[in-house]
Amino acid sequence: MTVEFSAAAQVPDVIDTLVLHNSLKAWLTAVISAVVLFVLLLLLRRLLVSRLGALAARTTNQFDDMAVELIKRTRTWVLVAVALFFGLRGLTWPDTFSRYLDSTARLVLLWQVGLWGAAGISFWVKHYLGERATTSDRTSVAMIGAMSIGAKVILWVLIILTAVRSVFGIEITALITGLGVSGIAVALAVQNILGDLLAALAIVFDKPFDVGDTIGVDQITGTVEHIGLKTTRLRSIAGEQVIIGNADLLKSRVHNYRRQYQRRVVLNFDVTYDTKADVLAKLPSVVQEIVTAQSPVKFDRAHVSSLGESAIRIETVYYVLDPDYLRHMNVQQAILLEALRRFTELGASFAFPSRTVYVEGMAVADAKK
Repeated sequence: MTVEFSAAAQVPDVIDTLVLHNSLKAWLTAVISAVVLFVLLLLLRRLLVSRLGALAARTTNQFDDMAVELIKRTRTWVLVAVALFFGLRGLTWPDTFSRYLDSTARLVLLWQVGLWGAAGISFWVKHYLGERATTSDRTSVAMIGAMSIGAKVILWVLIILTAVRSVFGIEITALITGLGVSGIAVALAVQNILGDLLAALAIVFDKPFDVGDTIGVDQITGTVEHIGLKTTRLRSIAGEQVIIGNADLLKSRVHNYRRQYQRRVVLNFDVTYDTKADVLAKLPSVVQEIVTAQSPVKFDRAHVSSLGESAIRIETVYYVLDPDYLRHMNVQQAILLEALRRFTELGASFAFPSRTVYVEGMAVADAKK
C-alpha cells in the first residue's frame, strides 16, 4: 500500500516539472491547443473554399472568385505558424523571447499579406486579359503584364518598408522623404516621357482604338500599326509611317473609322435656273427613287434646299449601312450616274459656277440706238 501511494504521488510531481520556465502540463496544453487550432484552421480554409467556390460558380461577380483565390493562396505553413504562435503565447517566456515571437508573427503575417496582394494582382490581370484584351493585341497584353510586375514590385517594397518599421523598429521617415524628393526630381526631369507613358496606359485601358483600326488625327488618316510606351505608329493612306507621341495623340480629336457602323452622306445636285418649275418639283422624287434603288442604303430626305447665285440646289441625305469606304463610293457613283441620265431625260441641266453681269449704262446706250 505504501509503495502504490508513493508511485501515484510521483505523477503530479512529473507533470509539474519545469522545462524552460514552464511545467510539462503547460507544455502539453500548449501543444494540444496548437494542434487543435491548426486542424480548425485547415477545416475552415477547406470549408470557405468549398462554399465560396460553389457560390462563385453561380454568380457573375468577380469579387467572390477573387476571395476564393486568395483563400487558396493561404499557405499551410502560415497556418502552422499561427497555431504555434497562439499555443506558445500561453506559456511563460522571457521578455526577449516574447519580443522575438511577436516579431516573427508579424513577419509571417506581412509575408502572407504580400502573397494575398500578389495573388489579387495576378487574378485581376488574368480577368482583364480574358475579358477585354484580344490575343492579337500583343501591345496591350505586354503592357498589362509589365504593369502587373510593376504593381507586385511596389507591393513588396511597401511590405519590406512596413516590416523594417514595425518589426525591426528602424526609423524610415528620412529614407521615405529622400526617396520622395528624388522621385519628384526624376519626375520633373522626365515629365514628357511620363506623360507619354501615362497616355499609353490610358489608351490600353480606355481603348479609344486598337491595333489595326483606321483613325483620323487632325489632318492625318491612317491605320494603327503599333501602340508603344511612348509613341503610336500609323500607316497613312499615302503609304508613309507617321509617328505620334501618345500624349499628343490623346490631346487631339481622334476619329475611329473602324467603329463606324454607317455613313451619313450629304449629296447636292445643282441645276440651272432655266429648269421648268414642274420639272424641278419632280426632281426630289426622282432622286429618292435613285437612292432607294441602291443597297445597303437608307434614304433620309431630298429637297430643293436653296436658290444660289448660279444654281438651284437639291440637297439629298442618305445613309450607307456599311462602314466600308469602297462600298460607299460604289453607291455614290451609281447614284451620280443614274441621276445624270434621269435629269437629262427630264430636260434638267446641271449648273456650273457662273455669274451674269448687267451694266446699266450699256443697256441705256443700246436702247437709244
